[in-house]
Amino acid sequence: MAIILDNGCYTCKVGFSNETRPRLMLNSIIKAKSERRTSFISNQINDCKDLSGIFYLLPLQKGFLIDWDLERQIWDYIFSKENLNLNVEFQEHNIVITEPHFNFTPVRKSMAEVVFEEFQFKGFYTTAASTLSSRSYLRERNRHYCVVIDSGFSFTHVVPYCHDRKLARAVRRIDVGGKLITNHMKDLISYRQLNVMDETYVVNQLKEGACFVSKDFFADMELAKNSDRKVSCKYVLPDFQNIKQGYIQDDKHSGSRLAVSEEQIVKLKNERFTVPEVLFNPSYIGINQIGISEAIVNALDATPREIQPLLYKNIILTGGNAKLPGFKERIFNDVRSITNADFDVQIFSPEDPVTYAWECGAKEVRDGALDNLFVSRKEYEEFGYNICRNRFF
Repeated sequence: MAIILDNGCYTCKVGFSNETRPRLMLNSIIKAKSERRTSFISNQINDCKDLSGIFYLLPLQKGFLIDWDLERQIWDYIFSKENLNLNVEFQEHNIVITEPHFNFTPVRKSMAEVVFEEFQFKGFYTTAASTLSSRSYLRERNRHYCVVIDSGFSFTHVVPYCHDRKLARAVRRIDVGGKLITNHMKDLISYRQLNVMDETYVVNQLKEGACFVSKDFFADMELAKNSDRKVSCKYVLPDFQNIKQGYIQDDKHSGSRLAVSEEQIVKLKNERFTVPEVLFNPSYIGINQIGISEAIVNALDATPREIQPLLYKNIILTGGNAKLPGFKERIFNDVRSITNADFDVQIFSPEDPVTYAWECGAKEVRDGALDNLFVSRKEYEEFGYNICRNRFF
């Protein structure tokens, strides 16, 4: 049995390999205006009564770990017996931790030191989340080629795999993720309606509850222009007293929870789909990069011609942005329209794209597929970080 930690920029997915679902923990330390003397580590934020105006201290920026002091505090909380729910000793367990592609060597060295010297784990293995996803996907289907689109909090990666190895020269990264979408939504609402620049938590909820990806952007823009009612909605903001979670107001029951005058409402129109559109057209907000669909085609064009049909047939969507309604359909439509007509484009979207990499990692451990990849504490003490570098990278 091993501990699996998918160390994402926004959430950590953590649990034991013999479990079917991970625990989702915020990978941040949070401060709230309502409780200025208190800092909340990860899911301790559930104890905060007023979540308005909270702000996050993040150990990862742009996907890379830059603040080990913060991360240690968060891991101390995550690995506590109260959270993992089992009375175990780390010296008896291996751990799998995910990292971003092309991680920096000093960060990797520090991670090995923390794992072995501070937490005293029995063994350690680190790899990218998309690698865990690809390994399990390919083994289950007895296939050899796939491409993983990992669209998360800080970035989106397009990673082709061939026989369990990523094709490094074909990997593409876009600096667009869920954080940028939330910030863009904050800008638009603050400019057009009311100031929500300090309400990251609230606007993130709004994004997850009200936004969708347009399958045909220009057609939906025309629809919004000619028939506003088909796109617009009223979103009721939480006040953290009577309303803990924001929601889309149903016109038929608009007064069923509180008197309408007491509800703080944001009216959303084309923002519902124009904000997520930056995933596919970053240039709309001044980011000089290609979108996800173009990145997929660009990445696969960099692979050997003879394996491209097999890659297009095995496209895997993971990460929080893949949960947006319409995300899968939009990628299919875009890729189908700009790639070779002879290629069979097939897209796999797991039941939960957020936890899929963790679930794949847990399954790989249960099946013994990672047994030869772990570095033991004894090996680390004898050879230092070099043994990790030689075995993992």
